[in-house]
Amino acid sequence: MRTKQAITKKLNVPVDLVWDAVRGIGRLDVWFPIIETCQVEGHGAGAVRHMTIVNNGGAIRDTIEEINLLRRRLVYLRPVSPFPVTYYRGTVEVLESYDGLAVVVWTIDFESKPEDAQSVADLVKGAIADGIDGMEKDLTASANAVRA
Repeated sequence: MRTKQAITKKLNVPVDLVWDAVRGIGRLDVWFPIIETCQVEGHGAGAVRHMTIVNNGGAIRDTIEEINLLRRRLVYLRPVSPFPVTYYRGTVEVLESYDGLAVVVWTIDFESKPEDAQSVADLVKGAIADGIDGMEKDLTASANAVRA
């Protein structure tokens, strides 16, 4: 069963700072409470991101499919995941609000058995919302440190 789950949040952080962090590919272990480690091999499209889930929850591997600088969009495929999915594609878009702050739209498109679809959608929604909150906290601290 194909399912699409989108999480959107306006951050109190300038759009360029958020986009620079997203296109940097890493730091998911800082932003997401569920991710214990995050290591990146390579740069840009084709780079591979290796992660582990806390409490021996398994391994994740992402392949960066696209980084579109003009549209501020990063797309990744997740061929290795501990979740019950047969396909997983994430798209992170950083939009600019009227006040120059960032609006993050993180969309997950996945395929799973019908009986797993809702639990995966709920897991993804919670984990990504937590990750976006963690990103905002991290980038706010970075911006404040630069100003000090």
